[in-house]
Amino acid sequence: MFRPADFANVNAVVRPTLPPSPAFLVALACLAALAHAILAVTATAGKGLTADEIAHLTAGHAYNTRGDYRLQPENGNLPQRLAALPLLIAGDPLPPTNLDSWRTADVWKYGHRFFFEGSLSVGERLFQGRAMIALVSAATGLLVFFWSRSLFGWRGAFVSLLLWMFCPTFLAHGALATSDVTMAFFFLASVGAWWRHLEQPGPGRAALSAVVLGLAFVAKFSAVLLPPMLAVLGLIWAARAARDHGWRAPLLRLVRTTAGHALATWGLLWLFYGFRFSAFAPADADGASFNHGWGWLLTGIGAPAKVIWWLKEWRLLPEAWLHGLTFVLQFSRARGAFMSGEYSVTGWVTFFPWAFLIKTPVPFLLLLGMGLLAAVRRTVQLATPDLGARLWPLTPLTVLFGVYWATSLTSALNIGHRHILPVYPVLFIAAGWLGHGWDRRRPLAAGVLTLLLVWHAGESLRARPHYLAYFNPLVGGSENGWRHLVDSSLDWGQDLPGLKVWLDREARGQKVFLSYFGTGDPRYEGIVATALPTLPDFGPPRRWHALEPGVYAIGATMLQHVYSEIRGEWTLAHEREFQQLRPLEATLIASQRDPAVRARLQRDTPDADWPATWKRYEALRFARLCHYLRVRGPDANVGHSILIFRLTAEEIRRTTAGSAADWRAAIEGVVAPK
Repeated sequence: MFRPADFANVNAVVRPTLPPSPAFLVALACLAALAHAILAVTATAGKGLTADEIAHLTAGHAYNTRGDYRLQPENGNLPQRLAALPLLIAGDPLPPTNLDSWRTADVWKYGHRFFFEGSLSVGERLFQGRAMIALVSAATGLLVFFWSRSLFGWRGAFVSLLLWMFCPTFLAHGALATSDVTMAFFFLASVGAWWRHLEQPGPGRAALSAVVLGLAFVAKFSAVLLPPMLAVLGLIWAARAARDHGWRAPLLRLVRTTAGHALATWGLLWLFYGFRFSAFAPADADGASFNHGWGWLLTGIGAPAKVIWWLKEWRLLPEAWLHGLTFVLQFSRARGAFMSGEYSVTGWVTFFPWAFLIKTPVPFLLLLGMGLLAAVRRTVQLATPDLGARLWPLTPLTVLFGVYWATSLTSALNIGHRHILPVYPVLFIAAGWLGHGWDRRRPLAAGVLTLLLVWHAGESLRARPHYLAYFNPLVGGSENGWRHLVDSSLDWGQDLPGLKVWLDREARGQKVFLSYFGTGDPRYEGIVATALPTLPDFGPPRRWHALEPGVYAIGATMLQHVYSEIRGEWTLAHEREFQQLRPLEATLIASQRDPAVRARLQRDTPDADWPATWKRYEALRFARLCHYLRVRGPDANVGHSILIFRLTAEEIRRTTAGSAADWRAAIEGVVAPK
């Protein structure tokens, strides 16, 4: 008979706890990557088109189905083809080639026709394209995971993976049919593959490195930063190798492998452009043109213009790739930008550091700060001859981070936080160093690390589904983001569907005015609103109208007037011009509906360009109103990107029809203590 003591003895047996197998841990990482992709794609389910997606998907579909590369050549062939691949499989037809927008390669107008008058719904096209890019984002996370594991072991790898998995920036752009996440992947993969093949020679590793570099060059034109990075890494590696074997052997190897990489890149470029120099599909070439002519694109870009023209004349690279590169060089010279109340066309050195600081979750910033301090302390403690050997594996990450940041700081293209996306994977990997703190023998360190990781995940989930509009508490959270950054850092046109839902719930039967930034179509969403100035302005002509009391829905980018000719401060010259034009408002509006008034205007002022006059007046009126609204603040918001103002008749009168004193009094009234 069994006795209770027998059971006690059985329970007292201590069984060794086996660590999880590597296969299990890798499977867990793959599941986390899949979960990230699902989180990203499902967060966009209620979001509409972002500004660039219509161009990426339309151009990619034209590449895949017609072999015509004139549409949107400046944003990378590979990601556009990849995002549009499901459309090819579905047999989704493009609009006919006899349209002016096709012949002139106007991807925005042609894309609008494709998206809003095509066989598939906008939502279907977006879901398919976004899902393809989400796979690239998942691959980026796995690359982060395995790199971190090689440096810091399994614990560090999972720290890095969790930081990537819940990063609002990757969740935002990881499910958009654009090229930013794809290029972030190729920056990390190219630098890693190059360094690995230098450290561990072999034809397989060299071939992999060359192919990855070639794919990077068809992913986005920021790949031109990779040769300097690889050159720096090559020289660092050669300098170390020269200590044992002299300079001759490592330099010869660098020359040989550089030639091989250049040849592979050249071949892949031709492959992705159909081994054809011309960007024009032969079947549709008659009467076709680029949207921007070569003459204009080459003007003012200096020495690169001569090199590009020489490459074009000798047909050494595909025409569409050269055209896209020239476009990027031309448009990166100057671009309207906004940062925390300031305006510029040449950017600021502080733009990207500031964007990083306010759009990165605070717990991740704390982890980076703690890791940096601990690393410095550890380095001082271990200041021994083998310190260089300990730091050697970090060389490729350090060079990638340093070169990319140095270039970003001097960039005049300050239009989006997304442009520093490639530095995030480097930081995720570096944060894996803190994984050594996940140890039961160090309960305080393990507790702090776990707390910060949980906080990071919680902050991300709290922002869901508005990942693109995420701002951290350092600037008051996402609700205050519009005061600091706009465009693709916040308002990329994604919230038209959300606006429709809000209007149906909160403003049914009320007069609505809409100023929208993006390529979506309010009419497609069922939004009935009077159109205020909008960008891009390629829809039907807006009716001339007076402003009335009601609900004003204004995109943050439009509210800040980043791309308006009346950006910045409201000046005395602006006020004088507005007051001169204001008396014409009623007459010009009446001329639209009354032929007699229109005829009288044409008879009395035959040389006057009344449409241009109205356009200027409308821009001044809207700018004057927005100056007041920025001080007043919104009554509500949709996704933090479209700001809602309920304006009374008196507010409209004082801000758009009153004197300068009325306008000033209105502003003083909203800033005065309540």
